[in-house]
This record gives sequence, structure tokens and C-alpha cells, in this order.
Amino acid sequence: MLKSYEAIYENGQLKWLAEQPEVAEARVIVTILPETAPIVKRRSAPDSIAGKGKTLGDLVSPIVDEQNWECQK
Repeated sequence: MLKSYEAIYENGQLKWLAEQPEVAEARVIVTILPETAPIVKRRSAPDSIAGKGKTLGDLVSPIVDEQNWECQK
């Protein structure tokens, strides 16, 4: 199983940030990450409408009775 280790590459050397591998020699693949990872912001409603939504009826069944479907055309 492959295991990942976090390090910083600086002046040709790896500086381990936490646990380092317990091997004397190994083949590695290096992925360069941006200096700061992008912050994933969860979308939310504007304050002017937050909490004001209303669910009319069941989310599975229609809000209009079946006998009234014809008039909706």
C-alpha cells in the first residue's frame, strides 16, 4: 500500500512536516502544490433572504391535487 508524507522542498532538500518514512532509499513521485491551498467556501444565501424560504407540501408529491392538473396546462 502506498503512503503519503507531507514535506516542504527547499534548496534541494525535503523538510518533513510530520511523520517521515522509515526507509533508507526509495523511489518517490513529487507533486508540487500551490503555496497556499485554495479555500473552498461553501455557498450560502444572502442575509436578505436567508431562512425565509418555505417548502410548500411534500418534496416527493405535487403541491397541486391531481384533479387540478388539467387546469395547469
